Amino acid sequence: MRNLNENDDPRALLRELFDAAVERALPRHCVAPALPAPPRGRTRVLGAGKASAAMAQAVDAAWPVDAPLDGLVVTRYGHVPPESLARGARIGIVEAAHPLPDEAGEAAARRIVEATRGLGADDLVLCLVSGGGSSLLSLPAPGIALADKRAIHRALLHSGAPIAEINCVRKHLSAIKGGRLGALCAPARVVTLVISDVPGDDPAVVASGPTIPDPTTCADALAILRRHRIEVPVAVRRGLEDGSLETPKPGDATFANHEVRVIATARASLEAAAAHARRRGFEVRVLGDAIEGESREVGRAQAVLAREIARSAGGAARACVLLSGGETTVTVRSPGGRGGRAAEFVLGCARAREGEPRGHVLAADPDGIDGTEDNAGAFASPTTLARARALGLDAAACLARNDAWSVFAALGDLLVTGPTCTNVNDFRAVLVA
Repeated sequence: MRNLNENDDPRALLRELFDAAVERALPRHCVAPALPAPPRGRTRVLGAGKASAAMAQAVDAAWPVDAPLDGLVVTRYGHVPPESLARGARIGIVEAAHPLPDEAGEAAARRIVEATRGLGADDLVLCLVSGGGSSLLSLPAPGIALADKRAIHRALLHSGAPIAEINCVRKHLSAIKGGRLGALCAPARVVTLVISDVPGDDPAVVASGPTIPDPTTCADALAILRRHRIEVPVAVRRGLEDGSLETPKPGDATFANHEVRVIATARASLEAAAAHARRRGFEVRVLGDAIEGESREVGRAQAVLAREIARSAGGAARACVLLSGGETTVTVRSPGGRGGRAAEFVLGCARAREGEPRGHVLAADPDGIDGTEDNAGAFASPTTLARARALGLDAAACLARNDAWSVFAALGDLLVTGPTCTNVNDFRAVLVA
């Protein structure tokens, strides 16, 4: 193992690690090996998520040209690879809004429901699922308006609730998620390919599990709404209380002919980044791929850990990279702020490391979009806070109003990649020099 030297560029190293993590999760690598054999009947591709267009492209490229193939997937605006547009022959692609659902997503969901009509026992449904599908595949349950779902969704996102809780509520307000799409596909065989962006990689949570039977209940959804003090329309509350919004459950015979294959995870991406760092001669510690909590507090905790590692090694310290994944949360205190959970992690870490002479940080969302901005994440160095003060920026005040993006934008320290067309969960790297 070695230390940093004057020829090393810490930011370039961190970017290399991020790129290695993203590369491991790209659909062109992980879809084809997971495909089943063509059936006797038709193969219909249905799906949703930020990676779904690239997944559909990979299916189209790998599927025999003489085997029947059609279908429809819905992805986020701007997340269609150019190759998908060029091929476009067998699987349709629709774009819709994320993180809040819109009418385009609702219309696409209706088309996907319609595509389940008339399927037979000899047919195969390939369901392509990735993070973001909960918003993109938005078809409210009967009696619930899209505007009501959008308002509840916004409140949940701002509450700081973990993704499993958010998706529990989403499932119960949907006519297509929480296993309902899978049930509609009967009697066809269903194979679901999942690119996971959730801690623990539970396919019932990714995109709110449209083809996966749901172990959560209406009572669970009600408890989550009450815990986070989220008001809902009378129709929603009544449907949760009387159980009319209940989802299909594990053990239901409808799912006997279903199979789920998780084909990309944060764990695998972190392992790819770790292997790259080791090839470069650095020590690596993978802290975990399922870390949750408030982003700024997770950043502070990892800064403390980095400090302890540096001190325990004394003057003979070697460069060490701390890698972690998971899905942290941001409790929105100031709706006017800009930035996502990656930026808040980095600024929280930078503030906790102030005064440390060495150390660099990168946090980013592997889908290429951190929150609602156009950056994937942000970098920090030992000079971040001093440079911010020189520009008249108060980092603590920016963090307090959920405006970490403004700090890194002013410093030129945003990581901008554009959409990557995949979506495993958070990537974080702390370089302890």
